Amino acid sequence: MKIVIDAMGGDNAPFVTVEGAVEAVNSYDVNIILTGNQPLIEGELTKYEYPKEKIEIIHCSEQITNEDKPVISIRRKKDSSMVVGLKLVKEKKADAIISAGNTGALLAGGLLILGRIKGIDRPALAPVYPTTKGMSVLVDGGANADCKPRNFLEFGVMGSVYSEKVLSIKQPKVCTANIGIEEEKGNDVVKEAHKLCKEGPFNFQGNVEARDIPSGYADVIVCDGFTGNIILKLTEGLATSIFSLLKQEFVKNTFRKIGALLLKSGLKDFKERFDYTEYGGAPFLGVNGVLIKAHGSSDGKAIKNAVRQATKFVENKVIENIAEEITTLGADTIE
Repeated sequence: MKIVIDAMGGDNAPFVTVEGAVEAVNSYDVNIILTGNQPLIEGELTKYEYPKEKIEIIHCSEQITNEDKPVISIRRKKDSSMVVGLKLVKEKKADAIISAGNTGALLAGGLLILGRIKGIDRPALAPVYPTTKGMSVLVDGGANADCKPRNFLEFGVMGSVYSEKVLSIKQPKVCTANIGIEEEKGNDVVKEAHKLCKEGPFNFQGNVEARDIPSGYADVIVCDGFTGNIILKLTEGLATSIFSLLKQEFVKNTFRKIGALLLKSGLKDFKERFDYTEYGGAPFLGVNGVLIKAHGSSDGKAIKNAVRQATKFVENKVIENIAEEITTLGADTIE
């Protein structure tokens, strides 16, 4: 299997992207293509021991930055590390691409270069959401601020397939995020989406309120990208605040410091459940190619885990399974 890593994407590129690539080839049966500034990448690679035949570099003279406008940068920067990587997947010269770069540009590139799976109107981001039971998938995590009822149905299909094939959750429970569990709750779009999802080819369990999302009540949380991104950012901020407050309390006196030492192992495990580096990245479901968006501040561990995630995505034929399920939705399928 061959995975492309946009070596110039992210806050700490190419240092962490190269580190993650090396860790991946040393841990998994995978070959890596690094796209980007060849002299910089080669300089970083000299710091590591790895099977040299497993990492290839494709030099790119351009880079898409976070300040670049998404669509314009994809169209104009043809020799950027991101565009070159996406074209390798499009041309079947690689099985997947991972980038921690400009999110808007990556999503635009996914649509313009890879295209959509037949029958999908709007692809969506599907980040993993940690819960008390393990993990859920949130679809959409921020790609589509405004959605039609039909999109919720497609999100349910894609999230269910991904949850089952990559996260190994059998018959995942799919719920629409809403202000109440009753069918009649929500705005017109969400109420109509609820009706469509009831007839969808997945294990639909109705609405889920925001307070029940962290409990793992739903394995797949379906919502528009505006709502999904707020859920993600609020949870991230809340988790950070809780850890900060705990730290403040544990250092107030000697007895609490001793208690903190006794709890250190458990607290470390607790923190890891909220650590995005454990999950790698968020797949852009619905595009006709495997595309993983890693966090902009990803470290080497996150990039390595994104590679693991991409391999499972390919091995379990997620795209093919989504395409097959979408055909069951009937005559309204978008071409």
